[in-house]
Amino acid sequence: MSHVSIIGSGNMGQAIAAVIAKGGNTVELFNSTDKDKTVSGDVVVLAVPYPSVAQVLADRADQLAGKVVVDITNPLNFETFDSLVVPADSSAAAELAAKLPDSKVLKAFNTTFAAAVASGRTGDVPTTVLIAGDDVDAKAELAGIISAGGLRAVDAGGLKRARELEAAAFLQLTLAVGEKVAWTGGFALV
Repeated sequence: MSHVSIIGSGNMGQAIAAVIAKGGNTVELFNSTDKDKTVSGDVVVLAVPYPSVAQVLADRADQLAGKVVVDITNPLNFETFDSLVVPADSSAAAELAAKLPDSKVLKAFNTTFAAAVASGRTGDVPTTVLIAGDDVDAKAELAGIISAGGLRAVDAGGLKRARELEAAAFLQLTLAVGEKVAWTGGFALV
């Protein structure tokens, strides 16, 4: 059994927390007013908007050392929704890993909308959570948590694949903002 801390209590944080609890794992949810509460999970999910990651690191970087840190962010230009704000040869997850050298950083949940995580379905198939990261054991632990909660976990490769996951999420988000796909939809692997 795993103990997971989720920093961010919005739609994604709550949906992920429900999946974790459904799988029999323990979960604690932190909101922006919980800055004095210590992160105790062995797995920590950053369920905050990309611009908020810097503040999370300022407040909690020391608490993340030695933990599996799951980055669900999408580094969009939130003013224009027309580009990613990380270099073309990098990703938000890679930048996070550089700032947390003592953590095992994974990219996951960023290509799924909260409704698909909460329902466990994307169309007629189980919701797929793609996981990218360089630590095999960390990916296996997260995949086990996801699968226990009823979702499908797929290893998308090393952390360098986070760039492609962020690009796929960028496409999906821009389609949803443009009302070309529903916020209840998403990508699924069949």
